Amino acid sequence: MRRTWNETIQHHMEEHLSLYVFTTVLFIMGIVFGSLAVGALTVEQREGLLEYLMHFFNGLEQGAVADASTALKHAAAHHLKYVGLMWILGLSIIGAPLVVVLIFLKGLVIGFTVGFFVRELSWNGLGFVFLSVFPQNLLIVPAMIIVSVASIAFSLSLLRNRIIQRRGAIYPQFVSYSFLVLAMACVLVFASFFEAYVSPSLMQTVAGKLGMVWPLFS
Repeated sequence: MRRTWNETIQHHMEEHLSLYVFTTVLFIMGIVFGSLAVGALTVEQREGLLEYLMHFFNGLEQGAVADASTALKHAAAHHLKYVGLMWILGLSIIGAPLVVVLIFLKGLVIGFTVGFFVRELSWNGLGFVFLSVFPQNLLIVPAMIIVSVASIAFSLSLLRNRIIQRRGAIYPQFVSYSFLVLAMACVLVFASFFEAYVSPSLMQTVAGKLGMVWPLFS
């Protein structure tokens, strides 16, 4: 069974290799644009974000972190809504371009976050992001890319079967598509557990060791 599952994944990757390359490049472009957007911030916007970080890091030092169960609900809801939207878009012929936009925006957010921390905190900011944000994204980002590829591929299949060829059964592909999205949703729920129960402790530890307090911003 395990071998069959591995072969299925390998076949899926090989069949949609061009889409994986495309979405990965698009995601990286989002990261690049997000990091460049940091330089376009006005002084007022920069000061507002720094003030928010001041309260955030002071709260970490004092042990004021969100309740883990509440954080889990918020993180899981956010990820599942994102994936659910991709799944719904994949069920329509015109959904593929919107899925492309979503994966680009995902990279944009990550690029902006990393870029802002590095720009304002230099190596301290990079260390904070690497240890407190990067680990869960090792699961989140690949899962999002897989779902985006599956959504685009299914949308293109709808286009071929319903508009161009006007034939062919789509139900088996729909089942495979939905099963893959469900599997990635489970991965995202697991990442949400890490994000809710492990990341806060890492953030407290890193913030304390690096001395990330308000004087560092001034």
